[in-house]
Amino acid sequence: MLTFSPRSVSRDLLSGLPERSRKVLIDRFGLTPRGERRTLDSIGKEYNITRERIRQIESHGISSVRDSDAYETHSSAWGDLKKAIQNLGGVVSEETILDEVPKSSADRAHIIFLLTVGHHFSDRREDADFKTRWHVDDTLAEQVERALANLYEAIEPTRLVPEQEILELFSDLLKKHEIKNRQPDVLARWLQISKRVGKNPLGEWGRMESPHVRIKNTRDFAYLTLKRHGSPMHFSEVAKSIKNLFKREAHAATTHNELIKDARFVLVGRGLYALKEWGYQPGIVRDVIASVLEREGPLSRVDIIERVKRERYVKDATIAVNLQASTFVRLPDGRYTVST
Repeated sequence: MLTFSPRSVSRDLLSGLPERSRKVLIDRFGLTPRGERRTLDSIGKEYNITRERIRQIESHGISSVRDSDAYETHSSAWGDLKKAIQNLGGVVSEETILDEVPKSSADRAHIIFLLTVGHHFSDRREDADFKTRWHVDDTLAEQVERALANLYEAIEPTRLVPEQEILELFSDLLKKHEIKNRQPDVLARWLQISKRVGKNPLGEWGRMESPHVRIKNTRDFAYLTLKRHGSPMHFSEVAKSIKNLFKREAHAATTHNELIKDARFVLVGRGLYALKEWGYQPGIVRDVIASVLEREGPLSRVDIIERVKRERYVKDATIAVNLQASTFVRLPDGRYTVST
């Protein structure tokens, strides 16, 4: 993407600085083979001066680079880097820049240094809503961030949205901020700026605070597994599918224990689990019978068995046995109701 060597330009820009200023900038930006950035405090201790004094040296060093003849000499590099940012969408997260712009990992720290000293580029530091991002157009940056905030509000708290749908929704919101006809790859990069909207390992989008997006434990992986499968699964199959889908070890017994604890799952048969959001009610067979009768009124045994088997994978005889409990009363016409 770049036609120049970031390391060579950085080295040339730093060459005219006093030794201490040059060393401070190298340490602060990690412009070494190992790429390790140092804090103000650690550098201050090395020189036996305060962190505030190191910050002043850093700021003065950046200003000196901008005012140097070397800065003007590399005008084509600034234009090249600006074009690269524009091609990525004009406003882009720092992590995306580091993934897509450098020719090698050794160039990553040098790219950030050049963005920092270049007049063409502005950055916005990470906050509660957005990751660290760089842009070449203040108005565009504001519009994109407002659209991302609107997108968060437009997504229901626990809803998962396919990627094509999230791109279409985001595109519609951008149009309200006078941004039109952007390519899907640009929209995807803008989505990466947000810390409040994200996607899960299956590529489905939603609010980041949702357990369906920010996957933390076996229960969350089990939820995605069942949702993808679309029908009840035995806990051992859930464990196997977690391993196949997410390359994550999940033991059957552990998975079973996790499913029991989580209200998102309903035991619908011997070892079979379904998602509550599919309409399955929690509880034992007797509870399901009671729920059916309370909802629909008195029913015959045949009708009760048919209704219960929509929600539980059990034998007819098991349902019939539960009908004999004192919870239910057999009416003179042969139908059953809940005892009062």
